[in-house]
Parts: sequence; C-alpha cells; structure tokens
Amino acid sequence: MTQQADIDWGLFPSLAWIRCTGKGNFLASPMVKECAERAMSGGEIHVVVDLEACSGMDSTFMGMLAGLAIKLAKQSTGQLLQIAGASERNVQSLEDLGLDALMEINPEAAEWQGQVNQIRANLVAWRGHDVVAKERSQIVLEAHQILSATSEENARRFETVVQMLEKDLGSQAP
Repeated sequence: MTQQADIDWGLFPSLAWIRCTGKGNFLASPMVKECAERAMSGGEIHVVVDLEACSGMDSTFMGMLAGLAIKLAKQSTGQLLQIAGASERNVQSLEDLGLDALMEINPEAAEWQGQVNQIRANLVAWRGHDVVAKERSQIVLEAHQILSATSEENARRFETVVQMLEKDLGSQAP
C-alpha cells in the first residue's frame, strides 16, 4: 500500500520552505504543488523543497518539482527552485532525468544555510484541499508531460505513460 507523505511548510521573509517526510510520490505531489503555488502567488519569493526526510521520489513527484522550477523561473527574475537536504539517492534521481539543470540541489551558498534547524523547527503541517481522483490524474499527466518536454530521452521514457494518462483522462466524464 502506498503511503502518503507528510508535508510541512513555513513562510518566512522572502522564503517559502516545504518539507516532505516520507515518500515523494503521486500522493504527495498535489500537496507540495498547492503549497508552493500558494507561496508563489504572493510575489517574488525563494522556494525551497526540503528532502532531508524524503525516502525516495517517483517520476510524478520529480515532474511536479520540474514544473514548479519552470514556473518559478518564469515568475521571478530567474530564481531557481532550491532543493535542501537531498540524499545521494534523491540527487541521483533528479540528475538522471536532467532536472539539475532546472533547480539548485543542496546549494552550499544559499542564504538559508546555517538556519536550517531553526526553519525546520518553525514549520507547520500543510492542510490543503482534498484531491479527487481526476485532479490527481491530471497532476500526474502534467508532471509526465513536463518531464517529457525536458529532453528527448525523457520523452521516449515517458511516452507510454503520457499516452495512457491522456486516454484515461479523456474517457472520464467531466
């Protein structure tokens, strides 16, 4: 059985911090996306996704991160999504899909370095809206479309997934 991760977050001066505890997967993706988009709706802000307690990521979660990175770069003056506390395994997963070109992973010179423990101590549980099956399917599709757009290799890798999801969503009644 797939477990849903816990998502905690905090808004600080010019910084939104989102922490994923557990598996970063298709269940956690809508919560992280909603949380980050709420933070970004307030204007120019640094967005950090903390993966220190994230046991692993699926392609939906990584595609959602890529989408946030692209949206943040377009919305701001070229700011990159920052990933904090990523394990070697999570770094490798992001790099394998070429996503390190879209985001800063474990940036040593980030302004928040040295404040991580204080930031984490001030996070609260994210309480977003309940996600219905069709909305979750749409987020999964969008994540894989974004991954596919990042490289030809990813397009080939996720082609069947995208086709199946498009067919599935097309057959669902509005």
